[in-house]
Amino acid sequence: MKRAVVLAICLLLPLTAEGAQIFEKVGTLGGQSLKIGVGARAAAMGDAYVAIADDATAVYWNPAGIARLSGQSVTLNHTAWPADILFDQAAYVFSIKWIPGMLGVNVRALTMSRDIVRTTYQPEGTGDTFDAGEWAYGLSYARSLTDKFSAGFSVNYVQTGLADVKGKSSTFDFGTLYDIGVLGAKIGMSIQNIGSDMTFLNEKVKMPTFFRVGGSMSLLQSGDSRFITSAEFTHPSDNSEKVNWGAEYAFHDYLFLRGGYKFNYDTEGMTAGLGVKFPLTLSKASVARLDYAYQDLKLLTAAHRVSVNVSF
Repeated sequence: MKRAVVLAICLLLPLTAEGAQIFEKVGTLGGQSLKIGVGARAAAMGDAYVAIADDATAVYWNPAGIARLSGQSVTLNHTAWPADILFDQAAYVFSIKWIPGMLGVNVRALTMSRDIVRTTYQPEGTGDTFDAGEWAYGLSYARSLTDKFSAGFSVNYVQTGLADVKGKSSTFDFGTLYDIGVLGAKIGMSIQNIGSDMTFLNEKVKMPTFFRVGGSMSLLQSGDSRFITSAEFTHPSDNSEKVNWGAEYAFHDYLFLRGGYKFNYDTEGMTAGLGVKFPLTLSKASVARLDYAYQDLKLLTAAHRVSVNVSF
């Protein structure tokens, strides 16, 4: 039952006047799962990813990033949160000959297993069960407008469910990515979740809009080894401003060590992780990368993320 309580708080707190009074801006919007970043690599680098966005997870962080991909890319991401709540995401980026640029599709799900319905008079259960969660489906498009500048957007359909109660909304994301051309430096920007209010329990609930801007740079480049760092400023519509920082050391482009820190967060801080890349074919035309991330949630223990990325 603990899982149901935690997830219900995430989904329903925005609708309560008490929640608004206690937390002011914090958690006053719906679509709370849209705040959860995707990809173990990004998570290990402190979510400072808007100016990197160089794999299929870019459909979330900065859709402009998929314009830089040279072929098809698939990513599968799994996160285990406290109280046995799960967050999963899958994305596929591809091109079509008669459409310039790159396309992407993705699905995200925040879920829990079915739980027992309990009441005051039947604390051991009524015999019925219920589930709760939030799902989002997205379509992305991006194009390089010059050899250094790309832009992209995503449209998303979001649905929230708690037992028999449902809510839905549509949102729009937009992003740009500029390659400065010196030391691999890039500047990225994205605006997320602009769209219609969600109707939930006969209440209109606003979606959590995000503005992200950041930069990344390669501080060391020696053969196949490199060290990159990234910083990002985030302004959420339902909370105070945040700063994310992350770094990655790539050893011969097959072993990756990562770390980061998230500043001005109540329940988040240090992040860390690693990755391994390996070829799937003798020609190395297809490669896979397996990533893991650890995220310190302070009083809520920790979150563990695993991702698989395949490029071909």
